[in-house]
Amino acid sequence: MCPMRNLLLFIALLSNCMTVLAAPGSQDHAQIRETVAAFVRQQTAALPGKASYQVNDIDPRIVLPYCARLDAFLPAGSQLIGKTSIGVRCADNNGWSILVPVQIRLSLDLLVSARQLQSGQVLQEEDLARQTIEITRTTGFTDPGQVVGKVLRYGIAAGQVLRDDMLRQPYSVVQGQTVQIVAQGKGYTIRNEGVALNNAGTGQPVQVRIGAGRVISGVARASGIVEIDP
Repeated sequence: MCPMRNLLLFIALLSNCMTVLAAPGSQDHAQIRETVAAFVRQQTAALPGKASYQVNDIDPRIVLPYCARLDAFLPAGSQLIGKTSIGVRCADNNGWSILVPVQIRLSLDLLVSARQLQSGQVLQEEDLARQTIEITRTTGFTDPGQVVGKVLRYGIAAGQVLRDDMLRQPYSVVQGQTVQIVAQGKGYTIRNEGVALNNAGTGQPVQVRIGAGRVISGVARASGIVEIDP
């Protein structure tokens, strides 16, 4: 009788544990994770390259009331790349919300240096190659038109991914150059000469010395022209 009583007690305890684990009326974590996965698939479908992702497990200690309407969203400040979080909210009255950690990767054909390139070199198409690279943060270029004609800030080895911080626009005004200062207003144009006090690409600010040491500020334009407000 004693073994049988122990067996019945074990079955009763097991049944009670299963009831607790099932937690009737609680939200299934797997359903939350699938809602996140569906959202990520939809949001990354239009991205260039091939996207892959991993939805992390939700802490099993988190117990949420069952919800019939789950909505996923991208929290403010989050991006659909790298280690990020996707929110899921219950659209029912007095619903809850939760953030689910996700790892998103993109495989892109990025532009890399075809060979060793020197500091100050103006990039041409023959300097570029393509390489499929898996990234977890926004970086690199996919279109040669984004980089051809730009100047390397420093030398790089062959096979390096080209990044924005490596490049600058070519200077349209260089320090010490005599520049044409142009001020335009309604119905008139005033021109003068001065000496540039810094290097500047088109559209960048430049300081110009004119006359007896007076310094004015303007915006560099092509062909050594500096535009100032009238």
